[in-house]
Amino acid sequence: MTTSTSSTAVLKHHLWHGKLFNGDWITASGGLNPVQEPATQETLTITGMATAEDVLTAATSAKLAQQQWVKMPPRERAAIFLRAADYLQQHFDELSLFIARETGGIIPKGQHEVREAITLLQLSSAMLLQPNGLTLPSVPGRLSYAQRVPHGVVGVISPFNFPLILSLRSIAPALATGNAVVSKPDPQTPVSGGLIMALAFAHAGLPKGLYQVLPGGVEAGEALCNAPEIGMVAFTGSTAAGRKVGEACGRNLKKVALELGGKSSLIILDDADLDLAASNVAWGAYMHQGQICMASGRILVQENVAPALIARIVEKAVHLPVGDPTSGQVALGPLINHRQLQRVHGIVQDSIAAGARLEAGGNYDGLFYSPTVLSNVTPGMRCFDEEIFGPVATIVTFQSDEEAVMLANDTEYGLAGAVISADINRALTLGQQLHTGLLHINDQTVNDECINPFGGCGNSGNGGGVGGPTDWDNYTHWQWVTIKGEPTRYPF
Repeated sequence: MTTSTSSTAVLKHHLWHGKLFNGDWITASGGLNPVQEPATQETLTITGMATAEDVLTAATSAKLAQQQWVKMPPRERAAIFLRAADYLQQHFDELSLFIARETGGIIPKGQHEVREAITLLQLSSAMLLQPNGLTLPSVPGRLSYAQRVPHGVVGVISPFNFPLILSLRSIAPALATGNAVVSKPDPQTPVSGGLIMALAFAHAGLPKGLYQVLPGGVEAGEALCNAPEIGMVAFTGSTAAGRKVGEACGRNLKKVALELGGKSSLIILDDADLDLAASNVAWGAYMHQGQICMASGRILVQENVAPALIARIVEKAVHLPVGDPTSGQVALGPLINHRQLQRVHGIVQDSIAAGARLEAGGNYDGLFYSPTVLSNVTPGMRCFDEEIFGPVATIVTFQSDEEAVMLANDTEYGLAGAVISADINRALTLGQQLHTGLLHINDQTVNDECINPFGGCGNSGNGGGVGGPTDWDNYTHWQWVTIKGEPTRYPF
């Protein structure tokens, strides 16, 4: 895709200083939310912080706006999404760079987010011109059909790691299927996670009140789950937080889509090309500093090729440059905050104390954690059991294919799995025994496209999935309709 750049900057920070977005910029009840750039630890921008009251007010106004939205002709609504996509394309470079700075990701990662956001908007535009119902068989003289009906207002809670994609993958189809959206991006990444799209939708002519952005903490998230006007909550984040969201929505009989954590296994069989395997391991374990839900959290390697593969992975780890991602000369940027850094380092140190062998890394400078390789890992170690969310390749050896399956399934998570082998039948036979929502043969675990259903099972989510063919299922419910020429005379 060719990039283009506007001559005028569009990220005008004064607009959102201490503010929320409800179609206009309004003062937040929760005060100021300083946003730190992870690489420099300097304040990048300042937004508002939403309270529970802000969320409840937003939900009420969103419900009113939604009632008018569904009356707008489909082609007019579809055109709004295309104009928003054009806006992102026009300001591609500026937005990509800001996302890199706000998230601590390398610039190509920021560019990837904007490209995917453009595609998500284009796909959502197309949804408005698709059939959204079925004609059903019935008795003569009666028309019977089922149609998709929006929930009304959808709450979206999104994380810090890929904030534009992981917000918009719910926001755009929720709007396209006729809902209003109240979005609560992570307050660490509120611009990438919500305010960029506020600018794009405002430019595109989305009616006011339909899309509202309220960065906030736990109380704001609880309010989204409790607001009676909100019919569904789409949550992406940690399993611990997802449990609380699921419990709150369950109490309120509210539909909920949960996309949670993972401990995904990348299995390397002994017939694999080890140079290709090492490349896949490095990408799956170190992409965006390992801060990806489907990161390759366990590298399961057949015992007889483990020493040779470990040597190759270590070689990559020690030569991957780490530093400020905006310099353009690095492969890994910083972790998102000090709390996450200390958690990653604690898992590494505890695992070494339990018998894991440190092959590379295991140190840090500021928020920059070195690409790390741990071998001699066994079940029961923290690095085997827990989602690390850091740049750590955890290597576990196995003897047989059956043992590989057993080790991969020895987890409460169920997001992604991958197998690399020269024998596709062998790899597929093994892969089909993995308890995952995503399976990749001859690839690593960090894979996603806008058009695929994305979701996991177990502690990775409630299995509903988001994206592609699942969007109509998520953001609408079925309504059965019958029509007769005149009322039937019943025997009562």
